Amino acid sequence: MRSRIRTVLILAITVALLAFFFRDANFANVWAETRRANPWQLAAAVVFTGVTYAFRAWRWQSLLAPIGATRFGNAFRATVIGFAASFFLPARAGEVIRPYLLARRENLPPTAAFATIILERLLDLAMVLLLFGFFVFTVPAGVLSGEASQLAHVKFWGGVAAGAAVAGLVMLFVLAGHPERLGRAAGRVERVLPARAARLVAHFVESFATGLAVMRQPARLGVALMQSVPIWLSIATGIWLTSQAFSITFPYAGSFLVMTLLVVGVAVPTPGQIGGFHAAYQFAVQAFFGASDDRAVGAAIVLHAVSFLPVTLLGVVYMAREGLSFQRAQAMAASETS
Repeated sequence: MRSRIRTVLILAITVALLAFFFRDANFANVWAETRRANPWQLAAAVVFTGVTYAFRAWRWQSLLAPIGATRFGNAFRATVIGFAASFFLPARAGEVIRPYLLARRENLPPTAAFATIILERLLDLAMVLLLFGFFVFTVPAGVLSGEASQLAHVKFWGGVAAGAAVAGLVMLFVLAGHPERLGRAAGRVERVLPARAARLVAHFVESFATGLAVMRQPARLGVALMQSVPIWLSIATGIWLTSQAFSITFPYAGSFLVMTLLVVGVAVPTPGQIGGFHAAYQFAVQAFFGASDDRAVGAAIVLHAVSFLPVTLLGVVYMAREGLSFQRAQAMAASETS
């Protein structure tokens, strides 16, 4: 029953976001704007999308290094499958499937591999906010359109989020400091749990903290932070090229602002990130760069396709080679989190 309520709620949110997104659109004009888009710039955006996942696999290898050596090909395949699964399956299932598949291929502890995904997300958040701050505090006068109060609100909440990211990094550093002590502390729950269950909890917590071992190696952590830069610059380039293809013009650094709002949009748990992604992009280019409604709608639809369609198709191919269906993948994710 609870599952049905959640499904109905998510569908309602998706429909509401799409209704907001299309509220003023003229579909004939949207199609005309899409047909006029520069195909070469869109093709380049697709290339940068592929490059992004290669960079993600490269960084993941660095985060996994303290746990065990991994091959780039396996890391890349698992990354693509994970993102494709998250596009189709609920609750970001790909974030569980991805470390499980790689751990199985490379003989790594699955729980420790999953811990690196948490660290990845925190690094991503920190890098997005860093690039956003760079744009906000270096943007030339006259680049942004709309009311100054809008940018003031964005600056404020960006600062709040940056503080949360720093706090999260500190928390992870403390958590990872002594995994064996963490395991012993968890073992004390024997007072309220059966001994076998308590040992399982202690093992899980210690394995998870072991996956954060890179936090105790400043050089490796520094490498992972630096590897996050090309990931998000590549994503920003795809956003900028697609916008330029639709004659939505802004400086390259302006894509950092759009990217930040897109991160907020895709956080809404809609199927395939539909609705939240579109509405966030539309708001960004209309509120801050003066794009027309029909042009913003067309660019948002195409950017969504550029961002997710290539990796999803490649992920389906890799899943077929693994003998993995979406139904089995969903069952796998459910079993790993249960």
